[in-house]
Amino acid sequence: MTTKLEGALKREIVIDGAAYTVTLDPAGLKLVPKGRRKGYELEWSAFISGDAALATALNAAMASAPASSESATKNQPPKAPVKAARK
Repeated sequence: MTTKLEGALKREIVIDGAAYTVTLDPAGLKLVPKGRRKGYELEWSAFISGDAALATALNAAMASAPASSESATKNQPPKAPVKAARK
């Protein structure tokens, strides 16, 4: 017999060396980098409704997700070298 999911269930997982918190609740699934508040969310209805809806929901979740530290530094223009002041 299975137990009904009535409250949030949180677990820690490691993906590619980075720690994440997975939260399962009656509304859906949430994956957040450990120590952060924003992450990826997916409602159960979007998950079970089919491939097209799942792809749309995943793309929407990815678009609303916080930028990772790697992509944030890659998108920044390189800094100009600092020139010494003339005396």
